[in-house]
Amino acid sequence: MLSVSVSASGAPVPTLPADVLLVFLLQVGVLLLLAVALGQLARRLGMPAVVGELSAGVIMGPSIADHLFPGFTEWLLPKDPSQFHLLDAAAQLGVLLLVGLTGMQLDLGMVKRRGWTAARVSLCGLIVPLGLGIVCGLLLPATLLGESGDRGVFAFFLGVAMCVSAIPVIAKTLMDMGLLHRNIGQLTLTAGMFDDAVGWFLLSIVSAMATVGVTTGAVAESLGNLVLVVVAAFLLRPLVRRLLRAAGDDHGRAVAVMVVLTILGAAATHALHLEAVFGAFVAGVVMGSTGEVTAERLAPLRLPVLAFLAPLFFATAGLRMDLTALAEPAVFGAAVVVLAVAIAGKFLGAFAGAAMSGLNRWEALALGAGMNARGVVEVVVAMVGLRLGVLGTETFTIIVLVAIVTSLMAPPILRFAMRRVETTAEEELRESAFNAPTPDPAQGKQ
Repeated sequence: MLSVSVSASGAPVPTLPADVLLVFLLQVGVLLLLAVALGQLARRLGMPAVVGELSAGVIMGPSIADHLFPGFTEWLLPKDPSQFHLLDAAAQLGVLLLVGLTGMQLDLGMVKRRGWTAARVSLCGLIVPLGLGIVCGLLLPATLLGESGDRGVFAFFLGVAMCVSAIPVIAKTLMDMGLLHRNIGQLTLTAGMFDDAVGWFLLSIVSAMATVGVTTGAVAESLGNLVLVVVAAFLLRPLVRRLLRAAGDDHGRAVAVMVVLTILGAAATHALHLEAVFGAFVAGVVMGSTGEVTAERLAPLRLPVLAFLAPLFFATAGLRMDLTALAEPAVFGAAVVVLAVAIAGKFLGAFAGAAMSGLNRWEALALGAGMNARGVVEVVVAMVGLRLGVLGTETFTIIVLVAIVTSLMAPPILRFAMRRVETTAEEELRESAFNAPTPDPAQGKQ
């Protein structure tokens, strides 16, 4: 017998109206089509795919389509919160799984091997832009503050946005340019991993400050909850290993376990008034540290996340960008200042860390370029700030603009700097090791 869900009063819970479902399906279809197409175009032009995926939302949002085709966008992308939240829910699932994937690919062995050098570069690359971002946030016009209107939280949030790096963008850029085997490539990736971990930590702190207020007790509670999450996660590591091992050679079952653990990790931190993406990241790190998450097992999960869910998230983020706001002199001036602070902060931090580690100026320049690519993480941070009311639409647009510009800057600067860094014997051996597992049989002996 078919059962029907009932509400607390005993009346059946209404199903999703047909017109609402139709609009949602069309939203997903149109946005995904544009995101994938523009992502491929961006790749062909030598840019990260995230630039094209964000552009899909920009085109369909208040920046362009709302002005050119107001009737169409009002029907397809109505400003009704209940309709838009359906799209938000699908996009949130995408970003949680994307962040979880990033955590699973955190190479803890490499972190241990290059730990001190990477820690110095990462620490300088965090402190300098964090400090500059906070100062910038304290000086920006009050009109750029979000709904909360709290200057202190806004400044701290802007500092966090300035100090993050994006492991997915960094890794993809290094792979595409054939620099992953180079010492600088390894160091950039390891320092970026530190940045990611600390970035999620700081994001959770500032999120708690935005939701429960800036009090010593609230911050102490958030720190306590963060420690609790990390300790609990690694105490549960043996159970996680057993669950992944129990999946055996069934990749479908392994993917189901990874998805469930990622979402439950996100739910746990969200319940503790921390940011859900932090829980997803920690869950991913724990799964990756068990040794049970191989590239072969990860492939079936990477495919839907990178091909469908992540592009949908970035397109949805682009919908909230209003580039017409940059036409206002005050907003445009703020955008230039924030972009300059973001770029200078990372480069100065990387140079300081490189100097402390005995690296030369070209290696320092390459480190700064790699660490400067904020891409995915910056967009996630901006979306969190917008959702919490810390950022307004104008500031959200500025921060996403920083993510795009810094991601575009990385490849040409890296290429310029690495031409001046000699390849060592160690790097040649590492390149051979990287290439050994996937030889091309058509080439025969080399």
